[in-house]
Amino acid sequence: MQAWQSAQRFEVDLDGARKVSKLCAEDFVRQERKVSPEQYLALLQYLARSSQSKDISFALGQHMLPGHFGSASQALLHAQNLRQALQILVQFKSTLCPLLTPRVKEENGQVILYWMDQWGAPGMLPFLVEMHMTAVTAMCRWLSEQRLPWRYCFNRSRAAHIEQHQVHLGHDLRFDCYLDAMIIPSDFLDIPWPRANAIGAELAIAQANAESVQRAPAQSIIPQLYDYLAANLRCTPSLEKSAQHFDCSIATFKRHLARHGTHFQAELDQVRTHMALYLFHFQAMDNEGVATYLGFHDATNFRRSFKRWTGQTPSLLRLALG
Repeated sequence: MQAWQSAQRFEVDLDGARKVSKLCAEDFVRQERKVSPEQYLALLQYLARSSQSKDISFALGQHMLPGHFGSASQALLHAQNLRQALQILVQFKSTLCPLLTPRVKEENGQVILYWMDQWGAPGMLPFLVEMHMTAVTAMCRWLSEQRLPWRYCFNRSRAAHIEQHQVHLGHDLRFDCYLDAMIIPSDFLDIPWPRANAIGAELAIAQANAESVQRAPAQSIIPQLYDYLAANLRCTPSLEKSAQHFDCSIATFKRHLARHGTHFQAELDQVRTHMALYLFHFQAMDNEGVATYLGFHDATNFRRSFKRWTGQTPSLLRLALG
């Protein structure tokens, strides 16, 4: 059980770790029981509070991928190149990274891997983002046998422990971006990796697919709502339409979101923000073009809404993304 090994590695109170994760001592000894996303999150929260190490999130990320998650990890281990590794990461996200949802876009010679909160843990999001970005960075460095030129964008102000980011991620760091993302030129997608094993990857992917059918992983409504809103963004999605899509009443739908620490307008504003950033960065659209795409009557209304979503004007945020 990788989460338990992490608790041991950082010498925290193991009884406390067992208590917060709601697992008994025998489960940890056998290391057979798989923790739920909620238990995993609780354990990471405990580690973050209890450890005296300032780089614990980065250190955890170093050991996260390919990991010991069965066939999905084997598929990553045998990945032929960065493209296939990212495809595997997204396809088996519930197994490989159950707390954050990875999404990948390729456009105009760039690839963006961005991370979304899946289980409603806003207070832990910086920790989780650092952990997952480090995991992908370390895995790619190991499997490709080179340090890939990732650029890192963070949806928060400049970190106090910036030196830890630089040690584990590098110096190409951007803050106040309103998106947690890793960007790399598309040229690096198809470079063969020395450890690649095409047959091994194919067999592992097939086995991982079979395993995912046999044990349907727990699903969060948050990434499903994001996908729905993104697909219907130009059709003016509403709370009522969204609740109907998920086959529940408005009151029940609100309760589902509240359990994950969010609400409908916040999720809609996030999707609009991400789409605007995508159109700015990858499609080189101006304010008028983005306003039209998102259904605003004019650029002035769009700029006003964008500042309400992000606290910044579109021009300032475009500069932050570089």
